[in-house]
Amino acid sequence: MTDWSQLSHAYGSAEDIPALLDQIATEPNAERWNDLWSALCHQSSVYSASFAALPSLADVASSNDREQAVSALTLAGAIMAGAEQPHGAGDVRAQHAPEIETLLAVVNQHLRTASDRTEYIHLLEAMLGFEGVIGWSEDLAWGLGNEEYEVSCPGCETSLFIVLGERGFFSTSEDYALSEDDVETRPLRPANPADLDGIGRRLHHIALTDGQHEVANALTHVFGDATCPDCETDFSVARQVSAGWSAMQ
Repeated sequence: MTDWSQLSHAYGSAEDIPALLDQIATEPNAERWNDLWSALCHQSSVYSASFAALPSLADVASSNDREQAVSALTLAGAIMAGAEQPHGAGDVRAQHAPEIETLLAVVNQHLRTASDRTEYIHLLEAMLGFEGVIGWSEDLAWGLGNEEYEVSCPGCETSLFIVLGERGFFSTSEDYALSEDDVETRPLRPANPADLDGIGRRLHHIALTDGQHEVANALTHVFGDATCPDCETDFSVARQVSAGWSAMQ
């Protein structure tokens, strides 16, 4: 039996979490999910109570209500993406192995049937969280969902936008979204799918298999190359996205 009074979340004691989990299980709504996110995964930070909530989230994820299942999967995935943070909950992957196994199986089921691009991206990221993939389990959906990454040029250290999607596929150091004038850009160079390896190859293959061709195309750019418009340095997009992850490993 979990003693929630001994656990904490973003706002202090976790004594209020069981009631919130019960409400979500019986009468879910967006406000309650927002409250749970805010307490258990506040700005990507996790706490001892975050992991104690995994059994309840696994139960919701296994339900027949797809909307609630997806909400549970994305929150649980975000929690597991923070498993390497200091949180005082011990070896959470060992302690919650059965729940993680259930969550991973369920997220793969929902990936196969996702029709909405945004939902698919978040489920793909949740899958990586359950698998323990550091970095991409926190940054994949941010870049693909917002259609941009912010990176530093490895040559001149200028801050760059890597743009992926409706506006095109390019790099720029200018505020392209707010500028009324033309901005200087350089086109991204997507990777040849046959040349992809590692996590890039796997994610691209999964997206193609699931019929998510737009996501698969964006991934070739994430794992492709870019050029800095300011100093003309060529670089790997994925390498610069992941440049700040070393401290997490």
